[in-house]
Amino acid sequence: MTQTAQLSPSSVFVVSGGAKGITAECTIRLAQQQPCKFILLGRSELLETEPDFAQNSDESALKKCIMENLLSQGEKPTPMNVQKIYNKITSSREIKKTLAAIEKTGAKAEYISVDVTNTQALQEKLATAVQHLGPITGIIHGAGNLADKLIEKKTEEDFEKVYTAKVQGLENLLNCVNPNQLQHLVLFSSVTGFYGNPGQSDYAIANEILNKSAHIFKQSYPSCHVVAINWGAWDSGMVTAELKKIFQERKIDIIPIAVGAQMLVKEMDNTNHATAQVVIGSPLVPMAAELDSELRTYRIRRQMTLEANPFLQDHTIAGSPVLPATCAMTWIINACEQLYPGYRLFNYQDFKVLKGITFNETLAKEHFLEIEEISKVNLERIELKAKISSKNPQGRIHFHFSAQLNLQREIPDVPTYESLNLEEDNIITATGKDFYQNGGATLFHGPAFQEIKRVLNISPEKITTECLWPELSAQQQGQFPVQWVNPYTTDLSMHALWVWTQHFHQEGCLPGKVEKFEQFAMIPHNETFYVSCEVISKTPSSAIANFIIHDRQGKIYSRMLGAHAIIWSMKMLRS
Repeated sequence: MTQTAQLSPSSVFVVSGGAKGITAECTIRLAQQQPCKFILLGRSELLETEPDFAQNSDESALKKCIMENLLSQGEKPTPMNVQKIYNKITSSREIKKTLAAIEKTGAKAEYISVDVTNTQALQEKLATAVQHLGPITGIIHGAGNLADKLIEKKTEEDFEKVYTAKVQGLENLLNCVNPNQLQHLVLFSSVTGFYGNPGQSDYAIANEILNKSAHIFKQSYPSCHVVAINWGAWDSGMVTAELKKIFQERKIDIIPIAVGAQMLVKEMDNTNHATAQVVIGSPLVPMAAELDSELRTYRIRRQMTLEANPFLQDHTIAGSPVLPATCAMTWIINACEQLYPGYRLFNYQDFKVLKGITFNETLAKEHFLEIEEISKVNLERIELKAKISSKNPQGRIHFHFSAQLNLQREIPDVPTYESLNLEEDNIITATGKDFYQNGGATLFHGPAFQEIKRVLNISPEKITTECLWPELSAQQQGQFPVQWVNPYTTDLSMHALWVWTQHFHQEGCLPGKVEKFEQFAMIPHNETFYVSCEVISKTPSSAIANFIIHDRQGKIYSRMLGAHAIIWSMKMLRS
């Protein structure tokens, strides 16, 4: 059993960027939780004593004092010179304030003026600190720089400034410690690395490397508590009133300082020892791009293989892996949303399965997604037609899937399902894995598309299921990643109709057409959700149903209206 790291009075943390700003606030809160020892690193100089002219001057009067002092020395008080001296003095004051706040908790704190990208200086100065504080047992890497510009305007110097503080800084810090003695490694990453953000390509790269580094270090040293925290925007001096307004327009929540600092303490608790990466903050939804009046058509090629999409092994029909219709639709949705940043799918209509894609000797070398603009209303919505096709070796075109989509800037408010019924009738008593790959009439789906936890109630008109989908890794999702729409939970929601057809008619079914699909909110991962399947009609060859995916209170995540299923005999599906 892996031993977990414990915070104690003897713990020694080195904290890059830890003397000022957000990292300082987090360090103070950590010291309040557990007084220990902290080595704070920063590039600013710590003044033992301030110049005479600055003493007893608050920050509002400091610039005037600086100007008067420069004039008295015969120097010109240019704005640049005044600001430089002002920054030096106020930085030193903030460092002293941080040290005092930490020591007030009973912890010990020491400040070292050093650039974490300077390998030799960092090693020498940390070695001196270790002699009287003890071996370093924890790293909090909060150092970072910004140089926000669109990528075509970035210089090599911009990239180096941003990249080295994060990546080389981490490498240098790790080279200064014995990794076997390291009990905590906390990396201040960013939602920019997780979601991306215009103008921050270098910052996104650097932070995503921190994320991956956390996972790699955790694998190598499982007893160390490792976490890369992908922070959102903080309510700090860097977030101006103008920037707050932009965040509000983009529906990006700002993290209050006290709340964020407490979140750091929470993430360092032993209960979160197994989590190597966490996102704290809103998704970075891009601003909607201006739409012109010209209607365009796009053609996208994709090569699909079993190796690139491991989840397909969990969707095998008649002995061969088959691309789920929901994954085909997700390819269409994701491609459209990437073409139009700031717009998301609200609904699609008339989705048809024309010819499924089977991963056997008939699989085409490549498939084509054609997207055609039908209409555009600037900053409101875009209507599109899409179809997926391929060519056989003889050059004949096969159409596989088609749909019409509506992307919108604003998604309507989440509605409530008025016919909610979560009462249990105990007619079907099977639970969890019993519904799947259990022989006989059970569902054929493997773990990637499971699972129905239980059937709450069933009647000739309706079935209600309780479901939970454990999130797949990015590697398992392959070319069909979960974004705004989740193809795996959408597929899972339709399992209810299979259970219904099997219970009443001893038959299975596969999707054939969807008249309309609407999405209001993302279906949660690793949490219970519910599917209310209303059966509209049933014939010997087909069934039509509505699927409403919702939470326990009836708040609707998404709904599939007029879903047509093709009835198949169990023998054909299994053979």
